[in-house]
Amino acid sequence: MSSAGGGFHHCSSDRGGGFCAYADITLAIKFLFDKVEGISKATIIDLDAHQGNGHERDFLDEKRVFIMDMYNRYIYPGDGFAKRAIKRKVELDWGTEDSEYLQKVELHSEGSLNELHPDIIVYNAGTDILDGDPLGGLCISAQGIIKRDEIVFKAARRRGIPILMVTSGGYQKKTARIIADSILNLHRQGLIGAEAVGEGSSALVKHMMSGSGSAGSTLNSV
Repeated sequence: MSSAGGGFHHCSSDRGGGFCAYADITLAIKFLFDKVEGISKATIIDLDAHQGNGHERDFLDEKRVFIMDMYNRYIYPGDGFAKRAIKRKVELDWGTEDSEYLQKVELHSEGSLNELHPDIIVYNAGTDILDGDPLGGLCISAQGIIKRDEIVFKAARRRGIPILMVTSGGYQKKTARIIADSILNLHRQGLIGAEAVGEGSSALVKHMMSGSGSAGSTLNSV
């Protein structure tokens, strides 16, 4: 499943920040914990170019939430307090390119899911990692972004874990096309759609799509 945008990862429950008006990642996870039977552990895989300090502040002392965050170490927000919540921190240098980046995505996504087998993954799939992005400072190609998303979804599907994808940052017009191409690739690979989810995941999607509470209305099946 994927939200139409979302991924406002600089906003915490008590403050906004970094173009983020409300804490949708926090809201989604708390909604699932409160409303969906069998959802008691969550992993956030945050691959936006920026540190996701909003959800990190919200889940600082929450043992049920495992946070993996991979970001450019030199850019906004540089929130040292929030970093204490990151269970798997991967800090990148300026100009990181596809080969190094994708190797780290695979290594640390697999490692994160092996450390805590979650009931749900929230995947923050920012495209501000794209080469030329004015705010991201990384040099990942369009094909690199598509491959990144494929790596994360394959890791989830191998373990039978439902995944909620939000698209977060991306400050070039061409990122919309890249997101669309990535979703089409995930569908072609059989990683999204009815055939990709088991009975348990399908029931979860139906529950979230029922519109129970405001958080449910932000979720769309892909």
